[in-house]
Amino acid sequence: MTADRQGVQTLTALAWAVLLAASAGVQAQLPAQNRGAAGAGIYQEHCAACHDGRVTRAPQRWFLEMMSADALRTALETGVMRQQGAALSPAQRDALVAYLAPANAAATASTALPPTCSAATTRFDFDAPPFASGWGIDPENTRFIPAAAAGLEARDVPRLRLQWAFAYPGATRARSQPSFAGGAVLVGSQDGSVFALDAASGCLRWRYRAQAEVRTGITITPWRVGQAPRVIPAYFADLVGRIYAIDAVTGRELWIGRASEHPSATVTAQPVLHRGRVYAAVSSREVVAAADPLYPCCSFRGSIVAFDAANGRLLWTRYTIPETPAVVGHNSRGIEMLAPSGAAVWNSPTVDARRGLLYFGTGQNYSSPAQGSSDAILAIEMRRGGAIRWIRQTTPRDAWNAACVMFVRDKTNCPAENGRDLDYGSPPILLRRLDTTGPGLAGAGRDRLVAGQKSGVVYGLDAADGRVLWERRIGRGGNQGGQHFGMAAEGHRVFVPITDNEDWASDVPPAPGLHAVDARDGRLLWSVIADNVCEGRKYCDPGISAAVTAIPGVVFAGHLDGRFRAYESASGRVLWEEQTDREYPATNGGVAHGGSISGAGGPVIVGGRVYINSGYGYSWHMPGNALLVFAAEK
Repeated sequence: MTADRQGVQTLTALAWAVLLAASAGVQAQLPAQNRGAAGAGIYQEHCAACHDGRVTRAPQRWFLEMMSADALRTALETGVMRQQGAALSPAQRDALVAYLAPANAAATASTALPPTCSAATTRFDFDAPPFASGWGIDPENTRFIPAAAAGLEARDVPRLRLQWAFAYPGATRARSQPSFAGGAVLVGSQDGSVFALDAASGCLRWRYRAQAEVRTGITITPWRVGQAPRVIPAYFADLVGRIYAIDAVTGRELWIGRASEHPSATVTAQPVLHRGRVYAAVSSREVVAAADPLYPCCSFRGSIVAFDAANGRLLWTRYTIPETPAVVGHNSRGIEMLAPSGAAVWNSPTVDARRGLLYFGTGQNYSSPAQGSSDAILAIEMRRGGAIRWIRQTTPRDAWNAACVMFVRDKTNCPAENGRDLDYGSPPILLRRLDTTGPGLAGAGRDRLVAGQKSGVVYGLDAADGRVLWERRIGRGGNQGGQHFGMAAEGHRVFVPITDNEDWASDVPPAPGLHAVDARDGRLLWSVIADNVCEGRKYCDPGISAAVTAIPGVVFAGHLDGRFRAYESASGRVLWEEQTDREYPATNGGVAHGGSISGAGGPVIVGGRVYINSGYGYSWHMPGNALLVFAAEK
């Protein structure tokens, strides 16, 4: 390996650390040369030829470095890399895993499994089907849970107390939103496990092991009370872009598909099940690979893919950028530059069953020139191969990648636009026939989309044609600011979490916290700016990045500082609060550690219990590995 290439790899690893470091384990993302010569040599001899970008279907090293030590070892010994792993001695495999895996992966985690459920608690309850409130089943993505499903009233919220806690094994982050069916909670984890836990006690019904980290929620096929299907397919995705179907009753594998052949492709959004098809949104980490000036930037295009839910057959792919990336020049190192690229999708599409459409948001372009479907809301047709119905771009000329980061000295691959990375991270909310008659209100009972962007701006769009009906700036916005993973709605109120944890040069004051807007005209109804209670804690911020969830009269929101709050939906008054940045006794022994709360896996309220993940050891936030379950004290 040449000295120049060594320097490039060090620089790229630094960019990776800047963007994606495990919060309390920055040591885990230090440049490769500082993590052991033995493992580095084994990687170069046995792995680099495929995983440094020269084999199309091989995940790049950045993906490997995001996997837990346990998951890597499983891949090498019994998983997809067992043939390659067989060529290594046990000591060599250990050195390779130590080189690639986060050094702190086990530092905050129990490695034990929960106690196995008794025969009575293992029994699948066919009288408890999943509920369709935007959790992957015909979703309109309101994130509103009706009273009958929530089983919790506003008056009971102040009496919430911890019922049980689970420590995700080998984890520094907890991102998979819990799903429910048959009396069980199904949830994915960083080590690639999908757990079926008894909802009441947390005991283990079954465990399925995927091939990489599972960040998405689990979408469970619905059935009617009184039915007892032999198989109940449940769908999810892993870090390297595989789509899985397993039986929710037993955990048995049904099929595995692949969302994209691009080596940097990933799926972080929960798949959507609708009328026999599974729809998945495809994102990418090529934005990080571009920090290497010897990397030919960039060839990835975001997409929505459709699979046959019964057998996993890929039915169609609709790219967010119609043109195939082509060589448009060479950078100063003589490396090919490709465009257009980017416009990744990292939010679950919203289903409009009446129009036969999917709505979703896109991210920025990765290379110049920027084009017209980045930082946009798109509507595509489900039954015509994903044909694009309309595009509404709200931030033009946003081309950006990790080469633009201030810590990266060689900015060869930074696009000329050097944009602000103002993705749409959360899905648009579809609100049916709002009563918008009256003075100052736009429209007359039309279907409305409400979309929040990392710019800090929220938009009201006409669902029929994407026309902007109103826009409201709520936060300062920025690369790590604005609106991130998911809003919620109760009637015409839309609840908007804002992060705003950066000091961007702007005349707009930061607004970290929770806000409510009127979906009819964009009017700001109330704002609660989060006070800073970090008191010197490392990687602590007061804003709200995670998706929020509403029940009648209450909005639940998890903060980056670890606070989990319940807000009164009419006023924003805080009804209840739990500081989760601490230790909890875990059902699987030892303790579960809370931390920052972030990601699309927001709180879920089902059957009188409130479930929340705490821990987001990722991109300078506080790590943790806790699934916490609360119920109202009698």
